[in-house]
Amino acid sequence: MSEDEHKVVVVGAGFGGLELTRALSGAPVRITMIDKRNHHLFQPLLYQVATTSLATSEVAWPIRHLLRKRKDVTTLLGNVTGVDRAGKRVLLEDGSSVPYDTLVLATGARHAYFGHDEWEPFAPGLKTLEDATTIRRRILLAFEQAERETDPDKRQALLTLVIVGGGPTGVELAGTIVELAHDTLRGEFRSIDTRKARVVLIEAGDRILANFAPQLSDYARKALERLGVTVELGRPVTKLDAEGVVFGDRRLPARTIIWAAGVAASPAAEWLAVPADRAGRVLVEPDLTVPGSPDIFVIGDTAHVLRPDGKPVPGVAPSAKQEGKHVAATIKARLAGDNAPRPFRYKHAGDLATIGKRAAAIDFGWIKLTGWLAWWLWGIAHIYFLIDFRNRLAVSLSWLWIYLTGQRSARLITQGDDDNNN
Repeated sequence: MSEDEHKVVVVGAGFGGLELTRALSGAPVRITMIDKRNHHLFQPLLYQVATTSLATSEVAWPIRHLLRKRKDVTTLLGNVTGVDRAGKRVLLEDGSSVPYDTLVLATGARHAYFGHDEWEPFAPGLKTLEDATTIRRRILLAFEQAERETDPDKRQALLTLVIVGGGPTGVELAGTIVELAHDTLRGEFRSIDTRKARVVLIEAGDRILANFAPQLSDYARKALERLGVTVELGRPVTKLDAEGVVFGDRRLPARTIIWAAGVAASPAAEWLAVPADRAGRVLVEPDLTVPGSPDIFVIGDTAHVLRPDGKPVPGVAPSAKQEGKHVAATIKARLAGDNAPRPFRYKHAGDLATIGKRAAAIDFGWIKLTGWLAWWLWGIAHIYFLIDFRNRLAVSLSWLWIYLTGQRSARLITQGDDDNNN
């Protein structure tokens, strides 16, 4: 790398980081992409890995493969531990560092348990492939253990699966898990009837899908209930352990609990020693730079950005991609000598959530759709955004098979010992 080449370091190969890198193609820069995992993950479909609908290889791609044709990009597998703002270096766990002229932090989010991190071993969240395979293992093991359990109360606890959080991830998990139990696994066990499995969705607020229009929230609740999901509203979880969950004044015995109630940003604000919101997101300037450091940008789930209506930009893939594209344009403008401020303007692409294999809710603002048509539009949108043809074909065939037969093929119990589901 020539000393006079502008060095751009991107931390995080998610939607925002990859879109930034794509948009910088042809610019007079050298890019270093750093990620602690070797793959890019299509998170919107991660819940389908957790619920046996898709295999891990259908929602993730090696970063090196995606960037193999970009000779201006160097990919590093490494865990970032800090940023030396004065020395303009990114610090890595192994003691090495990477110099930058421009730094872009696109490091995503992690689970948030609202001050109860002790709940995590009993209620895993869903942000990584490892999370998805852990949840898949626990779901399938619950049925295997119930098959051998003779005590009726313990058996029912094993057949009770709880999702905490009524956002899109919670709704999508609940709908797919109940279909897995009632359709896919039906007739495969001899001592239990999987149709007696109970799926409970607990939401502290007064409605699920709170970011959607009220009529769509109501539709989603009724659609889940038609599938057989029990929806509990208005009572937050106050206790959670290996034996079950307490919400409001009620204790529900359950051996499988999934956390979909909250997220926190990556430690980027700690690395930079800058102010953050309650979720840990960096309070960036309107142009997505860090206050006092115009050479550092923060995008995606790690950034606290406000829309013109005063609401935060949602932590979804389209917003991360828009931010990545905006930062790339700003970098190119600066290299051309234009240092004028360029405030980010978010364009909302709509809210989407699927409810099982035949229903969905879509809120575009100007139009709202539900039911079978919404489900097809949801599927087409997600297949379109998958990265390559092979994955689009594989996912399409998997969904078609599930739609026609109710069978899900990714039902292998893998990973380490998990005898007690915790």
